[in-house]
Amino acid sequence: MSDEQPRTSGVFYGWVIAASAMLALLVSNGMTISGITVFDEALLKEFGWSRADLKLRDLLQFGLSGLLAPFIGAVADRFSLKRLMLLGAGLLALCFAAYSRLESLTGLYVIHVGIALVLALVGLVLNVLLVSRWFVRKRGTAIGIALVGTSLGGTLLPPLGRWLIASYGWRTAFLIEAALPLLLMLVLWLLVYDAPEDKGLVPLGAHDAGHGGPPAGISGLSFAEALGTWTFWALALCAMTTFYSILAVASHLFLHLRGLGFTPAAAANGLGMLFLMGLVGKFLFGWLADVLDRKLVFLTNIGVMLAGSLCLSSLRPELFWPFIVLFGFGWGGLYTLLQLLVMDSFGLKAGGKILGTITVLDALGGGLGPWVTGLLYDRTGSYQSGFMLITGLVALAFVLGATLRPRAHKAAPAGAAG
Repeated sequence: MSDEQPRTSGVFYGWVIAASAMLALLVSNGMTISGITVFDEALLKEFGWSRADLKLRDLLQFGLSGLLAPFIGAVADRFSLKRLMLLGAGLLALCFAAYSRLESLTGLYVIHVGIALVLALVGLVLNVLLVSRWFVRKRGTAIGIALVGTSLGGTLLPPLGRWLIASYGWRTAFLIEAALPLLLMLVLWLLVYDAPEDKGLVPLGAHDAGHGGPPAGISGLSFAEALGTWTFWALALCAMTTFYSILAVASHLFLHLRGLGFTPAAAANGLGMLFLMGLVGKFLFGWLADVLDRKLVFLTNIGVMLAGSLCLSSLRPELFWPFIVLFGFGWGGLYTLLQLLVMDSFGLKAGGKILGTITVLDALGGGLGPWVTGLLYDRTGSYQSGFMLITGLVALAFVLGATLRPRAHKAAPAGAAG
């Protein structure tokens, strides 16, 4: 078989890489962020833990994965991305197999330290880096395809987990789900290549950009200069508050719906629907960001999410579907818009360091969300205070977003970087 046949059915092989990254995020994020929450009710009944004790796992998981994020790029420069992703998928299988034999709270936390490493190895950072190596032109579209995996995982994995629990019990369900990352390993082994050169190719659009090397005239602020601006801290706080809210809701929604009297299947489907609306929001707001003012789109994202959080904090069952539509739809485009606004505000000169630092901060917020919400539930016996805090934080994000003054930087004579 010759490397001179780099295309599949006449399609640039990079699209196969983008689809593989989408599958990797479907499995890694779907299993560890949304899919695992449908097991919470069974774990609480089995061990009698408080919700704060259970959700401390999320703080460990997201906090540690965020701290690892700035170092992953350096590791990826020295080692094969494919091998790192294979290692992460294998570790995910081991973590879920270990869950099937769980006996203590300490064991739970140890497993989630492992899952933090999984998210570093086969989560967002390495998948975006992998796709970026294959594309210069259409890179945004390719990364968008990959990121769809996070929403698909949130849509598909909760109903699957709920069905497995009902059919086989929670321990066997964990063991069965451990097969998913093993199947992912097979896909990665057969389809993924670290770089286009491994297939006798160059990145799509590389010749258009001068075939390699950074474009002349890259501009922007240095890392130190960015840290001295209000815009950096406003964006960082927006990321922290919105990811606190998103992950708090995703982590507790199944238990909340069970408390409202939803059946396990209906609660799992409701969680899946939230991620499905996020998927729709990603496409719509991603498109709007290319045709309208990005700050306006960003504020619309947060405003719609705020309306949904108001429905949630009312605790009224009849507002459940408005909450699902508004909250899910609103947060769908936030991650993309945050990255675009960083590029618009600071340019490309230190864009990697700036985004990496904001990633650490939003991961900290994301980890605090599930834990603090569980702590407030334990103290009050209700989710109302936790959900009202979420509403307040989303409102704060809206105010902070209104203060942004992004300015477009030129990446090359062809046009703006963002």
